[in-house]
Amino acid sequence: MEKIKVFIGWAEKNYSAYTDDFDTLNGIIAATGKTLDDVKKEFESALQFHINGCKKDGDELPEWFVSGQYEIEYNLETSALLHNFDGILTRAALSRATGINQRQIGHYASGIKTPRQAQRKRIIDGIHKISRELASVI
Repeated sequence: MEKIKVFIGWAEKNYSAYTDDFDTLNGIIAATGKTLDDVKKEFESALQFHINGCKKDGDELPEWFVSGQYEIEYNLETSALLHNFDGILTRAALSRATGINQRQIGHYASGIKTPRQAQRKRIIDGIHKISRELASVI
């Protein structure tokens, strides 16, 4: 089954989702939403709208795309990942688990700065560490 990679970021007050496989999908598809679930639903709706429009216009599309034989793979950018955990996971806890200072984590969450791959890995490892600690509570 083919995969459509979708990137989700945080843009000031909304999540934003896009895929840019222009050659395969005959365009760029994008959507926004207030919550992570909302942006996924909006993206899937925009994707179907795109497919219907392309078919109506007689555009050539891969059969797997037209027939729905694909899987959407959502990839959260660091800003979206951190924003998704706001209210659940404090930046202080994440700072302790990662060794990254809270202000820097705030910059990553707001999208002001984009972490290098090694920093992103530290953030993900920190989230996993915290979740293991929570799961160990009896």
